[in-house]
Amino acid sequence: MKHVGYAHIIYHAGIAAIEPAIVAEVRSVTRKEVIGNTVAVPGKLAPEHNDLLGHVLFALKHEGVNLQVLAQALPKILEPEIRSAFNASPNSQYLRKVCFLWEHFTGQVIQRNVDEIKQAYLPLFDPKQYITGKGFKNPRWRVTFNGLGTLGYCVTVRRTDIIEALLGKNLLQEAAEFTESLPKDILNRTLAWAYLHETKDSYAIENESPTDNKATRFVELLKQAHNPRDLDEDYLVDLQNAVISNVFSLAASFRTEQNYLSDGLRGALGVSYVPPSAELGRALMEELMALANQPPEDVDPLVLASIISFGFVFIHPFMDGNGRLSRFLFHQVLCQTGALKHGLVLPVSIVMRQNETDYLAVLQHFSEPARRFWDVTFIDENQFFFDFKGHGSLYRYWDGTECVEFMAKATEQAIEHHLKEETVFLARYDEIYRRINQEFDVSNADLSRLVMFCLDQNGNISKNRRKQYQYKVPDDVFDALEAAYQAIAIEHTKDLTQ
Repeated sequence: MKHVGYAHIIYHAGIAAIEPAIVAEVRSVTRKEVIGNTVAVPGKLAPEHNDLLGHVLFALKHEGVNLQVLAQALPKILEPEIRSAFNASPNSQYLRKVCFLWEHFTGQVIQRNVDEIKQAYLPLFDPKQYITGKGFKNPRWRVTFNGLGTLGYCVTVRRTDIIEALLGKNLLQEAAEFTESLPKDILNRTLAWAYLHETKDSYAIENESPTDNKATRFVELLKQAHNPRDLDEDYLVDLQNAVISNVFSLAASFRTEQNYLSDGLRGALGVSYVPPSAELGRALMEELMALANQPPEDVDPLVLASIISFGFVFIHPFMDGNGRLSRFLFHQVLCQTGALKHGLVLPVSIVMRQNETDYLAVLQHFSEPARRFWDVTFIDENQFFFDFKGHGSLYRYWDGTECVEFMAKATEQAIEHHLKEETVFLARYDEIYRRINQEFDVSNADLSRLVMFCLDQNGNISKNRRKQYQYKVPDDVFDALEAAYQAIAIEHTKDLTQ
């Protein structure tokens, strides 16, 4: 078996790029077949080994658009070869895409024979394969750039079955309709719960337990997500200062030095991820903020929020606080696009913490291969020398498919298994409290705790709890609590079956 298309270009043209999720290979097949994550093609379709332009055209036709590879490969092709190929086949849609991208990545102009192209505009990214925006039109080659971002920073999201199914559920609309249906009191208490848990779990992902002061600050931060506000450096610096308590870690701007992440091992082997240089990171943050502030039309906010959140953490613009801010930005984008209303936040950090292995795997899908393009030399404790052997396109163009899949799943679980369950919990709490309060004279504090104990233990009051409260409440209260829980559970079951 031999690679063709993008994989061939990476391995044989000196390209510093992450291997694509779908790889093309020559196999013993009679026609092109997709086998798992492999595009299998017969030998007759494979370009010659040294035909770089041929492999580029093959890749565009059979594998889609990979700007990370194309940004490096196209400048290796000389203008006369591009010109000759186009003049010989001026109606080829793939050559038009090649020419459009070649001129962008080289800054040169192809001296073609045709003065004006008459064919209809064609999209750079096939909307059947990718989630796309409306984009802008290039009249010279009549190609529409419809990527998520710009030619300076673009994230690709493939239309997988998982993404299509989850986006088809209109999760954000479902969340909006659900919260609108709640009584105001239940809604307010549910929101308070969601803000608190999003805060605690976001810190827990960083292995931190926030103090009351920290938690209060982060809750207020989440509430700010609903205030109309574009992202800019000053705003993000203010946000970073709000989530960081160590005065020595407070930022005054985007970072001006190289950052890195460590897995705890000593020396260079412990460096698990190296984000872009400070200079490139600043340029990419300008692109990322523009994408968030002027999002592509007709792109699901859930997709946009996911790639902004993960894009931020991959750039790592601050020396500390990037993880918490990335999770804040997920909510901020949803709020700014109007997808979350009435003060709603989604407790996605609960899901991320409960599925931490999957969350880390999504991060590592980019961070691990990116790390391989850095030579890291250990100098002294917490001091390293970093030498980037890759190409800026590594950070400019990345595949966000797995990120969107993960966050869409997290959103569904946050709504179905946490937000809705909390409203059920609160409704049951209120009803049990009301029933016991009507029948017995128990202090509010004691009754509140006992109702919570009863709910937490699925309708049981343990012997230890009964002993703990035996001199505070009548014995009949314990049995009444259990009976009230059972009665409400039966009523709830009837409601579901009717």
